[in-house]
Amino acid sequence: MLIRKMECLDIDKIVEIEKELFTSPWDKDALYYEVEKNAFSTILILENNDEIVGYIGMWLLGDQTQITTLGIRKMYQGRGYGKLLMDKCEEITKMQGYPNINLEVRVSNEKAISLYKKCGFKIVATRKN
Repeated sequence: MLIRKMECLDIDKIVEIEKELFTSPWDKDALYYEVEKNAFSTILILENNDEIVGYIGMWLLGDQTQITTLGIRKMYQGRGYGKLLMDKCEEITKMQGYPNINLEVRVSNEKAISLYKKCGFKIVATRKN
């Protein structure tokens, strides 16, 4: 397994995964902006033999990290790859000296909530709708 920074050449493959996983997937323009234009954004790719297994997006905001997206292809879910990417995010956050990592997740996304709790996250607020 290899974790590397996302490049523009990865956008089409990530859009495919987004469509596989989410009802409101990120599109090419949004991903391009995150990779090329947003100075706060970092998206990491998890690869196995040149195949993208998953990815995690984060904003490094000066005093905290905001996780913007996390996706693991359905065929690879349940194997610890989400935790692997979360651990890498935590490592980067600590290297930056930031005390917190924040994220938002739909209350209906039970798999993600379970992963985040395994990684030590706690629910601090629930947004209506």
